[in-house]
Amino acid sequence: MTRTVIESKTKTAVIGFEEPFCVIGERINPTGRKILSQELEQGDFSRVEADAIAQVAAGATVLDVNSGAVFSNKMAEDPRYADNNFVEPMLMPELIKIVQNAVDVPICIDSSVPGALEAGLQACEGRPLLNSVTGEEERLELVLPLVKKYNVPVVAISNDDTGISEDPDVRFAVAKKIVERAADFGIPAHDIVVDPLVMPIGAMATAGHQVFTLVRRLREELGVNTTCGASNISFGLPNRHGINNAFLPMAMGAGMTSAIMNPVALPVGQAKIDEKKAQLAALGLVLPEDMDDETFVQLFGMGSTKPRPGKEMEAIRAANFLFDRDPHGTEWIKFNKVAPKAGQEGRGRAGRTGGRRRR
Repeated sequence: MTRTVIESKTKTAVIGFEEPFCVIGERINPTGRKILSQELEQGDFSRVEADAIAQVAAGATVLDVNSGAVFSNKMAEDPRYADNNFVEPMLMPELIKIVQNAVDVPICIDSSVPGALEAGLQACEGRPLLNSVTGEEERLELVLPLVKKYNVPVVAISNDDTGISEDPDVRFAVAKKIVERAADFGIPAHDIVVDPLVMPIGAMATAGHQVFTLVRRLREELGVNTTCGASNISFGLPNRHGINNAFLPMAMGAGMTSAIMNPVALPVGQAKIDEKKAQLAALGLVLPEDMDDETFVQLFGMGSTKPRPGKEMEAIRAANFLFDRDPHGTEWIKFNKVAPKAGQEGRGRAGRTGGRRRR
């Protein structure tokens, strides 16, 4: 069976048809994260380190590291800082160094700039996943030699010089082209992880059906592993987590073997806590003086003040169990095990010690 092996210095992650679903954490990406981009420009990598630790704690087995930033405040001293082709090859090795020092999981090097991809390959320990190559001729000629040179697996995105087609048959044909061109370079199919491109279901009613059909074809006809940007399916819709939670197990059932996604439920901020407390005070509800914020947000169903696994991780772990990729339910039980409160160790249900009462 197809197995795509990704390695750090000390750990191995395997993407495969019979393997547990591989979660590739997406949070280390300055694109669309203004605060992170500003911090990186200032040489502050503390958020990168915190995001790496939180994602692994939530269950990510690979971390995507994206260097897509431009440093607008430095443009005055050098206009090249507005150019990704200048910034990313410098930034990528720094990001990888921080992540590798913080956690020991394998890395997915993510950039549209070939120079950044190679800089990341040189900085990475182990065998990273490269993200990505497309069916565009220029991209094939630039990226596939890197894949061969460094002997690494690569994400293949199903678009080409004509753009992203809404026709799933066209997207399959692009994936097939990439697999065949990779073979010309001596790159085996098991080192190609195809992203069939998930469309937003709010804009295309058949998006879910399309991707499930595509994934089956990619597995059965090309024998390749697959991935996707999981949250794309719910873009622009309310209760995105609800849609994502349904989509991921369905995609797994169709044969998808990994996803690039956020495994972390983001903590509740102080502003939301204060707003909720003000609402309750206006209703005349008096809270105990010694109630801390974590107890408060859990009591009122707001989440947590700490990063924790998101609902999508719950859905994935349940699906792993149901698809017999979690022997004896070990990971499911571990995931749902609640640490006992102080003074309650060894207590059974309803706080009784020792289990059932004897009759």
